[in-house]
Amino acid sequence: MPKNDKRIVMTLDAGGTNFRFSAIRGDKAVTETVAMPSCGDQLDKCLANIVEGFTRIAAECPKPPVAISFAFPGPADYPSGIIGDLGNLPGFRGGVALGPMLERHFGIPVFINNDGDLFVYGEAIAGFLPYVNDLLKKAGSPKQYKNLFGVTMGTGFGGGIVRNGELFIGDNSMAGEVWLLRNKLDPQMNAEEGACIRAVRREYAAKTGMAFEQVPEPKLDFCRFLGISYEGRRISKDRTRADIRW
Repeated sequence: MPKNDKRIVMTLDAGGTNFRFSAIRGDKAVTETVAMPSCGDQLDKCLANIVEGFTRIAAECPKPPVAISFAFPGPADYPSGIIGDLGNLPGFRGGVALGPMLERHFGIPVFINNDGDLFVYGEAIAGFLPYVNDLLKKAGSPKQYKNLFGVTMGTGFGGGIVRNGELFIGDNSMAGEVWLLRNKLDPQMNAEEGACIRAVRREYAAKTGMAFEQVPEPKLDFCRFLGISYEGRRISKDRTRADIRW
């Protein structure tokens, strides 16, 4: 089981604004998180910050890490570690061999994939799938599942496929990229534009006549509806977006 693996792997949560680095052993973090600005429109600065982030994490590891593994936005040739034309990290446009660069610098294997794919793979090897299979075994059933499809819904819309216990990436490493499917209700859009936070805010704006920029995040509206705290601040039910100061 992954939780019993004693090897240390460095990882990265890559966002359009910040990169957050850490290291794990089994299913537990072994370092504090190190945050660096992504500087996504300045390739040299962006790559330097990625190297600096992993260098700082390596220094904090209780023993040398054996690999680097992280999710990074696509489109990308993930098996080769080459990142393509990214909307939120425009410095990578034209193709950047991020994986090989990190392997050469740190001298350990580097594995990169999409966050939706890695989410589903994690659930398949150490989450939902083994949980279900364990329940079946305890119930005396001979049935054991090896295939899983999952989606991520939030800022964007993503997905992944595990087949026979292995991550299925297809011919172009994008087999699970459901966000690129056609939007049935609006064929000029992809599926993500109908199933993400932007879509919720856009529909809210259309129904209320409010400017899109003034539409609250769904989580904020949900917290206001319940009268509970949001990001450490209590939001009353009758307060408007304009009343809230962060």
